[in-house]
Amino acid sequence: MTQTQKKQDNLETFDTDVARLLDIVANALYTNRDVFLRELISNAADACDRLRYESLQDENLLGDHSDLNIRILKDTDARTVTIIDTGIGMSEDELRDNLGTIARSGTAKIMEAMKDQKESGDLNLIGQFGVGFYSSFMIADSVEVISRKAGEDKTWHWSSDGRTGFSLREADADERTLLLPAARGTRIILHVKNDASDYLLEDKLKQIILRYSDHIDIPVYVGDKTDDETPVNAASALWTRPKNDITEEQYLEFYGHIGHVFDQPLKTIHWRAEGKIEYTGLLFIPALRPWDLYDPERKHGVRLYVKRIFITDSLDGLIYPWMRFLKGVIDSEDLPLNISREMLQHNPVVDKIRRGVTKKVLSELHTLSQKDEIAFDSFWHQFGMVIKEGLYDAAEHREEIFKICRFFSTHEENKLTSLENYISRMKDGQEEIYYMSGENLQSMQSSPQLEGFKARGIEVLFMTDTVDSFWLQNVMDYQGKKFTSVTKGAVDLDKFESTQKEDKEESEDTQKQKPDLENLLGAMQDILKDEVKTVRISSRLTDSPVCLVADDGAVDMQMERVLKIHQKYDPTEKTKVLEINPDHALIQKLNTLKADDPALTDAAWLLYDQALIIQGEPISDSSGFARRMAKFMESGL
Repeated sequence: MTQTQKKQDNLETFDTDVARLLDIVANALYTNRDVFLRELISNAADACDRLRYESLQDENLLGDHSDLNIRILKDTDARTVTIIDTGIGMSEDELRDNLGTIARSGTAKIMEAMKDQKESGDLNLIGQFGVGFYSSFMIADSVEVISRKAGEDKTWHWSSDGRTGFSLREADADERTLLLPAARGTRIILHVKNDASDYLLEDKLKQIILRYSDHIDIPVYVGDKTDDETPVNAASALWTRPKNDITEEQYLEFYGHIGHVFDQPLKTIHWRAEGKIEYTGLLFIPALRPWDLYDPERKHGVRLYVKRIFITDSLDGLIYPWMRFLKGVIDSEDLPLNISREMLQHNPVVDKIRRGVTKKVLSELHTLSQKDEIAFDSFWHQFGMVIKEGLYDAAEHREEIFKICRFFSTHEENKLTSLENYISRMKDGQEEIYYMSGENLQSMQSSPQLEGFKARGIEVLFMTDTVDSFWLQNVMDYQGKKFTSVTKGAVDLDKFESTQKEDKEESEDTQKQKPDLENLLGAMQDILKDEVKTVRISSRLTDSPVCLVADDGAVDMQMERVLKIHQKYDPTEKTKVLEINPDHALIQKLNTLKADDPALTDAAWLLYDQALIIQGEPISDSSGFARRMAKFMESGL
């Protein structure tokens, strides 16, 4: 029994939150009640697919009845709609667990996600939490499920009103006959509400099947069996049909079936790979990221078929973790049908399929970025951070990933740019791709470390995602241009001419007479010896008096912050370098003070604390900072 269920007599009751959630599912989550049939047919088709696979290992599971099908019955007098499948069926535990998925999948998270989507007016949560079965309660005031698992000898009866809880018992003799002649599978009986009487019309049911389930490759019949009956649906796998014969609406419905969603995909990719290995792919790139995209337990949404027989929907080696947003189907012609799922994971054919699928998807995304910038930018905002995981996880695809990577930069505020466009704008003699890492774009855009770059018209990329700090440790360059942090090490900007007239004039005057700051540097170094590795003159600064950077041999400042948070990183040596602006009036004024002047000591600490605050770092002595600041304000006034 799950944690969210209690047992009282023969009734297993739902907790309060679960009951409230079921009420939302039944009455508010689905705006189109027709989808209940799509969800139940989809579940039935999955059950048939699973039996088809299991029977490859044990053909006795099929018994004397190898026919796999789905049948829809309606009884106007009894006011019932019944969905029957000859699939794998469910055991007692599976009935409790599978029909209790909604109660086991994190009620608080579901409620929170529902609240967020309700506020945005976009309730597209079908299937994301295993709630598809419960769409039955939109048209039914009670539901019965009779099921027998293939290969077992007991049949079980589950029933619920979708509010108070459910009962689960062994089926009686009459109920067991309802699964004949297959003696396995599942029968779902919906007791239709008074306001849902239109679902008791056979034509209505056929219309829904044609609209939502025509792509299901299991035949779906409506009505009692006849000698010359034909399925309502096409009953052929959509991905096996020629692309020219498939409509956009059919692709959309298949996407809804495979992904259990109602939104439209951003991109549909349908192709057949031929050569040393052959497979067909029908993949969808969603328009919106799922709520659990960054959950480490999340799996991709791509099903593996072999010669149109469903094998598994959870093969880790089929799709890279950084492409876990994909939904769809891969159907291989080369994999053996009699191989275990465990052995599949180490099969070299699977590796080749993964490489081929990855190249295809990245190629399609690159094409999208060239032809529809708005659509691609939308994709990047949703999935860009996940894609960048591939820069350190899949070195063999790094060049293709870089082609679609986008970053904010100093070139055009709040607009994404590609590395290709960055390189096209590089200054003559510039051999490095300059970047800054941080968590807040607005803070980085006004950072003092950028002043010298902006003055010379040198573009700097902003790395705003945590994952950037990790791949930048492994990736040295792009097209021979080295990635260089503007907050790490000494940067020589003097070889680049300033683009600002006043800066050019000041530079000429400075070259004529540069103040000697050696004594000031030595004094500040002595004052701050416990905090910084060194104090030096900066070529980065034009307006601010000081800034902090990391030493050449240390990690980037943002990476150090990430490591401190996630890995309790504690460097054994000082890594901070305080750079001062020799042209700033305050620095020149400090240069006139003697090394033992208390005012110089206070100023050095104030400047260091200022640099920390700008960098988003905490200051070690806040009361000392306040005292010094008050003292300087008093003297200034």
